[in-house]
Amino acid sequence: MINGFKNFIMRGNVIDLAVAVVIGTAFTALVTSIVSSVFNPLIAAVFQADSLAESLVVRLPDGSKILFGLVIGALINFLLIAGVVYFLVVLPLNRLKATQERRRAAGVPSAIVADPTTELDILTEIRDLLAKNASADQPTPPSA
Repeated sequence: MINGFKNFIMRGNVIDLAVAVVIGTAFTALVTSIVSSVFNPLIAAVFQADSLAESLVVRLPDGSKILFGLVIGALINFLLIAGVVYFLVVLPLNRLKATQERRRAAGVPSAIVADPTTELDILTEIRDLLAKNASADQPTPPSA
């Protein structure tokens, strides 16, 4: 069960989705500010309205309104967030993965270690330290 959960979490699409959500959330305030400060006034000026919410309004006979300007603003907001996530997160990660795959295919190790320490080296060092401490703890025999 735990291995199944580990495999689920480590799948690339779950991690990509988590990154997209985090980055998208982080840039929401910035993109919303850009949309409301730059794009909304430009679109509102084209449609001669005070704000994007007041542009492209269709009034229905029962008095309700369809606000196409708000939909356009939300669409612009979505496209900007998607662009930021793609160009700043997804594209660099895909390039990194492709580079790593090319290196693996060429037989280049991911990290070259000059002197790799093995388990045998560590155990030998522990044995030597224990032997040294054991000989230091034993009293020296009296000389004859």
